[in-house]
Amino acid sequence: MISQQLNDRITRIAPGTPAGAVLRQYWQPAALVDELAHGPLVPVNLLGERLVLRQGAQGLELATRVASPDEAPTHYPASDAIMIDPEGPVYPTETRAGLIFAYLGAGDPPPFPAFDCFRAPDTHVFAFKGLWECNWLQALEIGIDPAHASFLHRFLEDEDPADSYGKQFRDKAGATDIPMTRLLREYPRPEIKVDETDYGLKITALRHMENGHTHVRVTNQIFPEAICIPMSREMTITQWHVPVDDRTCYWVTVFTSFDKPVNKDLMRTQRLKEHRLPDYAPLKNRRNDYHYDPAEQASLTYTGMGLDINVHDQWAVEGMGAIQDRTQEHLGRSDVAIIRYRRMLRRMMDAVEQGDLSALPMHNAGAAAIKGPLSNDAIAETADWQASSRAADHARRAACPWDATV
Repeated sequence: MISQQLNDRITRIAPGTPAGAVLRQYWQPAALVDELAHGPLVPVNLLGERLVLRQGAQGLELATRVASPDEAPTHYPASDAIMIDPEGPVYPTETRAGLIFAYLGAGDPPPFPAFDCFRAPDTHVFAFKGLWECNWLQALEIGIDPAHASFLHRFLEDEDPADSYGKQFRDKAGATDIPMTRLLREYPRPEIKVDETDYGLKITALRHMENGHTHVRVTNQIFPEAICIPMSREMTITQWHVPVDDRTCYWVTVFTSFDKPVNKDLMRTQRLKEHRLPDYAPLKNRRNDYHYDPAEQASLTYTGMGLDINVHDQWAVEGMGAIQDRTQEHLGRSDVAIIRYRRMLRRMMDAVEQGDLSALPMHNAGAAAIKGPLSNDAIAETADWQASSRAADHARRAACPWDATV
């Protein structure tokens, strides 16, 4: 458990806060490129600021918009109702992987690393987002907990992977015929290893099986608030947890394919069945009990909330309250990545307060050379799981139609 003072310090992100100052030192996903179709002025709510995406003299930029004092943080006015504050700050943007990133910090923005989602051609990436009614930190922390998938995302039946395009945990594990859903269900207590890297944290979950074999799942925390995880053998997910304000955030995801071009129409249709426009709020939410079905819970899923794992995560993180009360928590062995991340965040908040930006991950010229990261599932001989995991990743990259070498 931690003090209320420390909980406030690591969760609050408004201008002038320690955590907000760290987040403002990085490019933040502000909008989907798809949102440009909504009008010439696209409202954006980001890091406690009310902004608008517009075409400026140097290209797209984020200007400050006038908002009423009682405007809800998730209010998105129509384009013709937006008023721009001429005295407010204007922020630069960059378009990458179907997303428009903005830099809200002072000084020059850091370089983009050569992550797979930024190196892949447009044909092999698809971006989407969804609104969660909770603080950004608890949204991130569920993504760096490898053990939760065996419980929260427990499926009691295993569907044919051929029918599961665009769905996480519905593939087969590694090169075996074991469905991921079965593997997660039968081996629920992974050994978890965490290594600090030049981009954040590498998280390895080892599910030791029979006959001297281990399932190796490598995921990553990309500082300050992103994760990179395997979706299937051919696809990874890079997902940011972007604060709207202290009590609301977006998950913003880029799906990256190492194999065939992404079927964007199918993936967009799948996700728009679960979300409304223009705010990308989920149709399943606390106001309708996330469509909880006790009959489904008895026979098909752990939560009884459908097959979309985003809904499971949403229920879990929103159920903690808008800002999780960490003064009463008791972290255990499976929370090792969460513990390591909080320590890293606290170090970086201290560094920014002391003016030492060189301490921040990916905040120097060398960041552009960072590639990957490795993020995959593999079945390996227990005695040689590290080499087998790397070999599986290299084999996928070698067959990739775009340059995915590391």
